[in-house]
Amino acid sequence: MTLPRPHRTDLFIAALGLVGGLVLWWFGLHTQVDRWFTQRWAVLVPLVVMAGCEAMRRTAPRAALTAGTLAVVADQFTYGSLATVLMFTDVVYAAVVYGSPAHARRVPYTTGLVTVGVTIGFLVWWQNAYALLIGVITGMISFLPAVTGAIVRNHRETADAARLRAEQTALLAEMDRAQAVVAERARMARELHDMVANHLSAIAIHSTAALSLDEPATTRQALKVIRENSVAGLAEMRRLIGLLRDSGGETEPGAVPSLDALDALVERARANGSAGGLDFVLEDTRPPDGALPAPVELAAYRIVQESLTNAVKHAAPGTVRVRVGRSGGVLTVAVDSPYGERPGPRAPGSGQGLVGMRERTELLGGEFRAAVSGAVWQVRAVLPAEERAGTA
Repeated sequence: MTLPRPHRTDLFIAALGLVGGLVLWWFGLHTQVDRWFTQRWAVLVPLVVMAGCEAMRRTAPRAALTAGTLAVVADQFTYGSLATVLMFTDVVYAAVVYGSPAHARRVPYTTGLVTVGVTIGFLVWWQNAYALLIGVITGMISFLPAVTGAIVRNHRETADAARLRAEQTALLAEMDRAQAVVAERARMARELHDMVANHLSAIAIHSTAALSLDEPATTRQALKVIRENSVAGLAEMRRLIGLLRDSGGETEPGAVPSLDALDALVERARANGSAGGLDFVLEDTRPPDGALPAPVELAAYRIVQESLTNAVKHAAPGTVRVRVGRSGGVLTVAVDSPYGERPGPRAPGSGQGLVGMRERTELLGGEFRAAVSGAVWQVRAVLPAEERAGTA
């Protein structure tokens, strides 16, 4: 197995400790007298081993602590070196800071038990106050560095956890921002489609009729409808641009369409659909004093508007019926259009209108359905008419 390469800082610490120990050895500065190994060179063996442990303090903390413990014990049988003892304290500290979580938890308990055991043992053996001094020194070189390492590691883990939470919070905020942007773009797309599609569809149908029928009266009527829808579409576009540019200042955005304007909406659809043999009937059974939340009223208006636009583009000749009613906390919108072949020009469809109507309904927690029933194309939307409704 290949040992990991020592960290550059650890190599510097090991070299510094080794040089310091050699200086102390050269000048004969030892920590003890009268030991088993009286040769001066014997002090260098634990010193060199401990320096090697310092080099592995970060990359192999468990092995470094094991070898360092043997080296500091062996140092007690020589004249001893202060550098060896000091490097051992750093090895104990590093074992807690850089070791595995389980090993880092065990080291303080182990060194504490060793300190207590050494103190009791020497008290029994010597039976004097020097035993307590030995116990204090043992705690200073083993237990105290372990506790210091545990405190530092705890602070680092707390800081890492706080940084991780901050990163997660920032990520969630970015996701929320991205979702908000997507939702706002979808809302703008629905609003743009619902405002402009009606006018452009009428322009497309009547311009096609004017080009295909060489009748001055028909051409004049078509140009009149085209002009009306062009002016109305331009006004709607300006209103939308005003809404987009409004930043909460003094400029008031344009008025939001409401169900009170259904009569004008149906009348415009009647003018646009007359060339296709269409008639339009409105049945508004809402109570006169039944106020609706603005998002619900806007969604209902846009659903009726888009349904009338689709009828002008695709419905067969006949009567288009629009019914709007409220019962309790529910607002119901129903539009029935003749389904089948139709003569004359037709405007192409993209399917985005049905998508927009469904999205508006679902955002408010309502139900939407559009399907063919016999010879009738039915659009049904059930919207909550209470203030709990969300934003369209």
